[in-house]
Amino acid sequence: MGNIVSCLFPFSVWDCWWLAPLALLLDLCLGDPRLPWPHPVCALGRLLHWLEGPARHWMTVRQDNAENTTCSGLSLRGRLAGLVCLLCLLAVTAFVVRLCLALPLLGTLAAIYLAWAGLAAGSLLRTGSIVLRRVETCSLAGGREALSWLVSRDTSQMDRPLMRKTLADTLSENFTDAVVAPFFWLLLTGPVGLWLYKAVSTTDSMWGYLTPRWRWLGWAGARADDMLAFIPARLSAALLWLTDTVLQHWRAADRIWSGHWPGVRVLASQAKGMPSPNSGWSMAACAWLCGARMAGPSVYFGQMVQKPWLGPPQSEASPWDTARLHALCALIRQGTILGGLSLWVCCLGLRLVV
Repeated sequence: MGNIVSCLFPFSVWDCWWLAPLALLLDLCLGDPRLPWPHPVCALGRLLHWLEGPARHWMTVRQDNAENTTCSGLSLRGRLAGLVCLLCLLAVTAFVVRLCLALPLLGTLAAIYLAWAGLAAGSLLRTGSIVLRRVETCSLAGGREALSWLVSRDTSQMDRPLMRKTLADTLSENFTDAVVAPFFWLLLTGPVGLWLYKAVSTTDSMWGYLTPRWRWLGWAGARADDMLAFIPARLSAALLWLTDTVLQHWRAADRIWSGHWPGVRVLASQAKGMPSPNSGWSMAACAWLCGARMAGPSVYFGQMVQKPWLGPPQSEASPWDTARLHALCALIRQGTILGGLSLWVCCLGLRLVV
């Protein structure tokens, strides 16, 4: 098994034990690489933007045939167009990353850079801290603008308590999307698999909205992201539980969050009610461990989306304030370190067994 994976996906944990922890260390200490060229995610976004034009041209029905077009026909054409775009993006991504890894003398450096650039825990925590500071110290307009850097929901009417809760939502949800999922795929499939996941995730973040513009074109990216994040989402909750348990018995002073673990059944029941099959797991875990509520009704693109409340009941929950948000950031940082090392050790053990 290891030889097959190593051949298809070089620099995975099966043949390169040191790459994943090195990338995680670089990401936590330095954040995103700051180099003369754009971040690879920008290249994915530009390619998606270029693919959108041909996709919409193929989706568009000629005016003289508009009366013969059914809603089901448009949805099918849109889904097929989105699927073709996604497959093109994946093919280009796999080719470019594999080519970089095969460069003489530079392949190892390319692997380090691509692994480092594919993780986003450091930038998530840094940006979260900046947004929190602006929410607390700037005017309402300044706080709303800063929060819009991280969220796609409408921030124009938010007061400070809602901005704090929204920041908590996005930080905890991104523990799966920006930390656990990319690290999981980096471990198992190296930079090639990591950037295939990033291509799918970028497609979902740009096109995966239930709006008239994106409902059908973003369908393939959204479903692919659901599949690739299915295991990491549940792992993220388990890693947060592990982090909380370890710190309770090892370094209680570092456990600055004040909530408790509700049990898997409660967590699964709450996460199941979310529109996404994956987002609720890390959010519910963070909500319970921090003793405050997340999710609830939210406005996206002018439309109210009814989400269930995650975390303890309102009578037991505390409001999100600066101290509690700092505790959430600490939980995410500790979960990244302990969780990442735990996954790495498990994969090394599996490598020895297989």
